[in-house]
Formats: sequence, structure tokens, C-alpha cells
Amino acid sequence: MAVRHVHVQKPEARSQKPEAQKVPSPTRRPIVTSRRLVRALPAAVAATLALAGGQAVAAPAAGPQAEHAAARVVTYDASGAAEFKDAVSKGVAVWNESVTNVQLKPATSGQRANVRIVADDGWPRAAVDGLGSGTVYFGRQAVDQGYNTVRISSHELGHILGLPDKKPGPCSSLMSGSTAGTSCANPNPDASEKAEVEDNFGGAAVTSGTARTTVYAD
Repeated sequence: MAVRHVHVQKPEARSQKPEAQKVPSPTRRPIVTSRRLVRALPAAVAATLALAGGQAVAAPAAGPQAEHAAARVVTYDASGAAEFKDAVSKGVAVWNESVTNVQLKPATSGQRANVRIVADDGWPRAAVDGLGSGTVYFGRQAVDQGYNTVRISSHELGHILGLPDKKPGPCSSLMSGSTAGTSCANPNPDASEKAEVEDNFGGAAVTSGTARTTVYAD
């Protein structure tokens, strides 16, 4: 019996590739360059400070005028100081160079001075009726005995600025007064005396006309 060979042709397999899904490209944001970023920083900082209530505020650099902006001014009239006017001016300069919370200035024409300085024949003394207020009597008696006039001046002004006597004491202490002897010519306050005056005028206003007057006889 004859065998018939039948050739069956298989269909070719078709490769089906899935179509690639299109992915939307991300939105491009503008890139801030480093230069723009640097320029934007100050504005951002300012905005932040504004939102915070302005608590962080940069303080301006303090100049020479700012240092004395809070100084109290004590005015004086030395028209009655007679031959001691020069000594008064030097005593004033000593204090103005030694402290910053208070400055002594001559009263202008027609202005009522906080301090009157007058010469007389008695012993030097200061009648203090308030902080930065009173009368200084530049007594000739101490001058005739040989005491230094500039030291007398700065000593009595020390009372006006709130310092008491510190007797007895060394020549290095201005407020030791006459106990330092006639050979002492130091017109400068020591560190503790400077600090005390600075503290006296650190937050206090110049006062006058108080009910009690304290007299320091030196």
C-alpha cells in the first residue's frame, strides 16, 4: 500500500511586541543660577525677619558720637570762681576724660546751671542738694596752706557727682582729700571712684532741689 506523505506547512510565529506607552515628560522648572540665588538671599532674609516681627535687627556700628549719646550733662557756672577759674576748667577736664555716663559743660548765657562754683576765704567744701546739683565753695584757706588747686577742684566736683569722702586715704584716691597731705597733687579719680560715678549716672537723671542738702567740708 502506497504511503502518501503530506507536508503540512506551519504558519510562521509572529512576534508581537507591545507598543511602548508614552510617558509624559516632567514639567521643566526654570533653574535658578547661582548668581540669581545669591541676589535672592538678602530679600529672602529680609522677608523672614519681617515675618518674625523684626526681632533680629543688625545693630549699626557705634561711632564716637554714639558712645556719648546717652551721657547726662551737668552744667556749671564758674563766673564766681575768681582766681580759681583755670583750676575749675582743669578739674572739669579731668572728669570729662575719666567717665562717659556724665559730662560737665559750662552753662550757656541765661541758662540756670546745675552747679555754682564760687571762691571764698573758708575751707573748700561742696553743698550737694541732688545728684549733679549743688554749690562748690573754692576756699582759699586750703590753697594758702599749700594744697593743689586742681586736686581741690576735681575733688569737690567728685562730691557733686555723688562721691563721698574716703578719709583717711592715699594720694592715689581723689576722695581722700586733704588727708593725702599738701605734697599730693593727684587730681585724677582712681578706678573705683570712676566706676562709682559711672554707676551713679548709668540710669539716673540729674536732680536738684531735694529736701536734704549734704555739705562736704574738705
